[in-house]
Amino acid sequence: MLKGKTAVITGSTSGIGLGIARAFAQAGANLMLNGFGDAALITRLGIELSAHDVKVRHHGADMTKPAEVTALIRETEAHFGAVDILVNNAGIQHVAPVDEFPEDKWSAVQNIILNSSFHATKAALPGMKTRGWGRIINLVSAHGLVASPFKSAYVAAKHGLIGLTKTTALEVAETGITCNAICPGYVRTPLVENQIEAQAAAHKLPREQVIRDIILAAQPTKRFVEIEEVAALALYLCGDAAKSITGASLAIDGGWTAR
Repeated sequence: MLKGKTAVITGSTSGIGLGIARAFAQAGANLMLNGFGDAALITRLGIELSAHDVKVRHHGADMTKPAEVTALIRETEAHFGAVDILVNNAGIQHVAPVDEFPEDKWSAVQNIILNSSFHATKAALPGMKTRGWGRIINLVSAHGLVASPFKSAYVAAKHGLIGLTKTTALEVAETGITCNAICPGYVRTPLVENQIEAQAAAHKLPREQVIRDIILAAQPTKRFVEIEEVAALALYLCGDAAKSITGASLAIDGGWTAR
């Protein structure tokens, strides 16, 4: 399905980003990975993914630094010849009341989620326009559609990313490029695992009770969204059957935002 295409996926050494990388590799796409991890981990991931007869590289761009985000795109173009698919997935979380929210944490969340997506999109679009084809997928969250207390920076960044998605889609609507947002509910990722541990410690509750009564309280299905489900949606958005889907914010959240 994606044979001959090249995808850049930020935050792809673990969690949802890695799940998308696996799905894309199976579909034949060459990959530029990005994210944290020691050299041994990254080497193992490269070996695993390249077993699908695709080329895999890793770029250690710091998503808080615009010049490095741009370099990620430029070096992918230089090595593979193009960036056909861009998945803006990198993200962090910090939880605190608005009036106690550390300013450095606020800035870090905006930089990694929203600003890096802007810089990557800006850098990738000229090449996509020249080729008349491209797919930009922004991994947002149900928190791009609704809010929760104590997550002001994350909610603001994710809402902003939906705005960037819509604007980008409108600007490139006649160029063969689509731009969409995927909005998962709670997926069992390292980020969510950290939230479970933090909530368990804060409320002095067992993990399973935190999962049932706190984490999944807003998710009517009462189960985590699977990484593979999110990856399958991302893959679908890259196919010809999805060429008329653009500017959309697609919830995959167990019914959370249906309320």
